[in-house]
Amino acid sequence: MVAMGGHALAVITVAMAAAAILSFPHATAAPNYTRDFDVTWGSDNVAILSNGRGLRIRLDNFTAAGIASKNYYLFGSFSMYMKLIRGDSAGTVTAYYFASSDGDDRDEIDFEFLGNLTGEPYILQTNMYWNGTGGREQRNYLWFDPTKAYHNYSVLWNPQQIIIAVDGVPIRIVKNNEDIGVPYLLRRPMKIYASIWDGSIWATRGGAIKINWGKSPFDAYLAKYNYDVCGIGKNSCVRKKWWNQPQFQTLDANEQSQLQFANTYKVYDYCEDRQRYPVMPIECTRNNL
Repeated sequence: MVAMGGHALAVITVAMAAAAILSFPHATAAPNYTRDFDVTWGSDNVAILSNGRGLRIRLDNFTAAGIASKNYYLFGSFSMYMKLIRGDSAGTVTAYYFASSDGDDRDEIDFEFLGNLTGEPYILQTNMYWNGTGGREQRNYLWFDPTKAYHNYSVLWNPQQIIIAVDGVPIRIVKNNEDIGVPYLLRRPMKIYASIWDGSIWATRGGAIKINWGKSPFDAYLAKYNYDVCGIGKNSCVRKKWWNQPQFQTLDANEQSQLQFANTYKVYDYCEDRQRYPVMPIECTRNNL
């Protein structure tokens, strides 16, 4: 894992203290997984905890598990607290994502947590799909152990930009680049999903390390979530929402500093992969600014 010296610790302390990108000035209803989500995959491996305030999703050698929100949303601020698989998690993928459908032409915003051998760090992969086309991966080590406590993984999505953040610290920015011919997630509402599954074919060192089923079951936990969003057919609400005000359409100096800190933990960026993309994708000239 990337070493973190005194300066980096000071930076992250300031960043965490100041992080307000995905704060919620208007409280939403108390979270309840039974009320707001359906089980979509492996019902025997999904357990409701704390009267609906928490959830366990499990992967074993019989089945994986997944949930999806009952409703679709178009733009908003979303956050989910998660605690990942302890111990040897190589080959596993724990995902938290947003998708317009299960179809080949879907739009999608992904958090994918790639498991690893005991004592080696998780990698958080983020990815974007529009009109069914992905290939926009970024990968970061995290500056903490995501298996020991719950941490907050957040998205702010408005018509100008998407901010992907960890504990309030932005790790990735995706701009609306429709003016230069790049699609943007602007028109199709999406559901919120979480899942755990066998990604042995690619997740750990490109598939070199497979799941050790002798270590199963593999458990990940979801806790408090929050959102302030517009639903289907409510586009007019976008103009009034705090997350669409001018200060959330760009990054200020403090937020740019936070992003620079997160970039010190970046281990892959499709915009820098010249073997895969000999010609830089046009949006790479604008993103992460």
